Amino acid sequence: MNIFGRLTGNATVSKTTEGKEVVNFMVVVHDGYKNKQGQWVDDDAFIQCAYWRTAKVVSWLKKGLCVELTGQISARAWQAKDGTLNAGLNFNTSNIKPTWGTASKDDAVQATNAQNTNNTAKEDETDDLPF
Repeated sequence: MNIFGRLTGNATVSKTTEGKEVVNFMVVVHDGYKNKQGQWVDDDAFIQCAYWRTAKVVSWLKKGLCVELTGQISARAWQAKDGTLNAGLNFNTSNIKPTWGTASKDDAVQATNAQNTNNTAKEDETDDLPF
Protein backbone atom coordinates (compact mmCIF):
# COMPACT_ATOMS: atom_id res chain seq x y z
CA MET A 1 0.00 0.00 0.00
CA ASN A 2 1.21 3.53 -0.76
CA ILE A 3 0.34 6.64 1.20
CA PHE A 4 1.09 10.25 0.27
CA GLY A 5 0.96 12.59 3.25
CA ARG A 6 2.57 15.34 5.30
CA LEU A 7 4.24 14.78 8.68
CA THR A 8 2.22 16.35 11.49
CA GLY A 9 5.26 16.55 13.79
CA ASN A 10 8.90 15.56 14.07
CA ALA A 11 9.57 11.82 14.12
CA THR A 12 10.71 10.24 17.38
CA VAL A 13 12.68 7.11 18.19
CA SER A 14 11.55 4.68 20.87
CA LYS A 15 12.76 1.26 21.94
CA THR A 16 10.82 -1.93 22.46
CA THR A 17 11.28 -3.92 25.67
CA GLU A 18 13.75 -6.06 23.69
CA GLY A 19 15.82 -2.96 22.79
CA LYS A 20 14.81 -2.72 19.09
CA GLU A 21 14.59 0.88 17.84
CA VAL A 22 11.51 2.10 16.00
CA VAL A 23 10.88 5.48 14.40
CA ASN A 24 7.36 6.76 15.08
CA PHE A 25 5.62 9.55 13.21
CA MET A 26 2.18 10.62 12.06
CA VAL A 27 1.11 11.77 8.61
CA VAL A 28 -2.04 13.50 7.51
CA VAL A 29 -3.56 12.57 4.16
CA HIS A 30 -5.69 15.39 2.82
CA ASP A 31 -8.82 14.42 0.95
CA GLY A 32 -12.26 15.85 0.43
CA TYR A 33 -15.49 15.75 -1.49
CA LYS A 34 -18.50 17.84 -2.42
CA ASN A 35 -21.61 17.06 -0.42
CA LYS A 36 -25.15 17.04 -1.82
CA GLN A 37 -25.40 20.79 -1.24
CA GLY A 38 -22.30 21.36 -3.41
CA GLN A 39 -20.10 22.44 -0.49
CA TRP A 40 -16.54 21.17 -0.19
CA VAL A 41 -15.99 18.96 2.86
CA ASP A 42 -12.43 18.26 4.07
CA ASP A 43 -11.91 14.63 5.01
CA ASP A 44 -8.40 14.38 6.43
CA ALA A 45 -7.03 11.07 7.73
CA PHE A 46 -4.31 10.98 10.40
CA ILE A 47 -2.19 7.85 10.17
CA GLN A 48 0.24 6.64 12.84
CA CYS A 49 3.37 5.19 11.21
CA ALA A 50 6.29 3.06 12.36
CA TYR A 51 9.61 2.52 10.58
CA TRP A 52 11.74 -0.36 11.88
CA ARG A 53 14.70 -0.51 9.47
CA THR A 54 16.95 2.25 10.87
CA ALA A 55 16.65 5.12 13.29
CA LYS A 56 18.83 7.35 11.09
CA VAL A 57 15.77 8.66 9.19
CA VAL A 58 14.65 10.55 12.29
CA SER A 59 17.17 13.30 11.44
CA TRP A 60 15.20 14.38 8.35
CA LEU A 61 11.63 13.30 9.17
CA LYS A 62 10.49 16.74 10.32
CA LYS A 63 7.10 18.39 10.70
CA GLY A 64 5.68 19.53 7.36
CA LEU A 65 7.72 17.15 5.17
CA CYS A 66 5.66 15.54 2.40
CA VAL A 67 6.41 11.86 1.96
CA GLU A 68 5.41 8.87 -0.09
CA LEU A 69 5.25 5.80 2.14
CA THR A 70 5.12 2.15 1.19
CA GLY A 71 4.11 -0.48 3.72
CA GLN A 72 1.24 -2.37 5.26
CA ILE A 73 -1.41 -1.73 7.88
CA SER A 74 -1.47 -3.69 11.12
CA ALA A 75 -3.67 -3.70 14.20
CA ARG A 76 -2.15 -3.02 17.60
CA ALA A 77 -3.37 -3.15 21.17
CA TRP A 78 -1.86 -1.72 24.35
CA GLN A 79 -2.63 -0.91 27.94
CA ALA A 80 -2.23 2.71 29.02
CA LYS A 81 -0.53 3.67 32.28
CA ASP A 82 -3.94 4.23 33.85
CA GLY A 83 -4.94 0.64 32.99
CA THR A 84 -7.32 1.36 30.11
CA LEU A 85 -7.11 -0.92 27.11
CA ASN A 86 -6.60 0.71 23.71
CA ALA A 87 -6.53 -0.46 20.12
CA GLY A 88 -5.59 1.18 16.85
CA LEU A 89 -4.19 0.80 13.39
CA ASN A 90 -0.56 1.39 12.51
CA PHE A 91 1.12 1.77 9.13
CA ASN A 92 4.33 -0.29 9.17
CA THR A 93 6.46 1.60 6.69
CA SER A 94 8.99 -0.27 4.59
CA ASN A 95 10.04 2.64 2.34
CA ILE A 96 10.04 6.41 2.89
CA LYS A 97 10.50 8.80 -0.02
CA PRO A 98 10.46 12.58 0.50
CA THR A 99 8.37 14.27 -2.19
CA TRP A 100 7.51 17.97 -2.44
CA GLY A 101 6.78 20.65 0.16
CA THR A 102 9.60 19.75 2.50
CA ALA A 103 9.77 21.15 6.01
CA SER A 104 12.81 23.41 5.61
CA LYS A 105 15.15 24.77 2.97
CA ASP A 106 17.88 22.30 3.98
CA ASP A 107 15.45 19.39 3.78
CA ALA A 108 14.29 20.64 0.37
CA VAL A 109 17.87 20.62 -0.92
CA GLN A 110 18.50 17.11 0.45
CA ALA A 111 15.24 15.76 -0.98
CA THR A 112 15.87 17.41 -4.36
CA ASN A 113 19.41 16.02 -4.52
CA ALA A 114 18.14 12.55 -3.64
CA GLN A 115 15.40 12.75 -6.28
CA ASN A 116 17.84 14.03 -8.90
CA THR A 117 20.22 11.17 -8.12
CA ASN A 118 17.35 8.67 -8.39
CA ASN A 119 16.09 10.23 -11.64
CA THR A 120 19.59 10.20 -13.17
CA ALA A 121 20.03 6.56 -12.24
CA LYS A 122 16.66 5.67 -13.75
CA GLU A 123 17.44 7.56 -16.95
CA ASP A 124 20.78 5.79 -17.26
CA GLU A 125 19.09 2.42 -16.79
CA THR A 126 16.51 3.09 -19.51
CA ASP A 127 18.75 4.73 -22.14
CA ASP A 128 19.33 1.43 -23.95
CA LEU A 129 15.63 0.56 -24.26
CA PRO A 130 14.41 0.30 -27.87
CA PHE A 131 11.22 2.33 -27.25
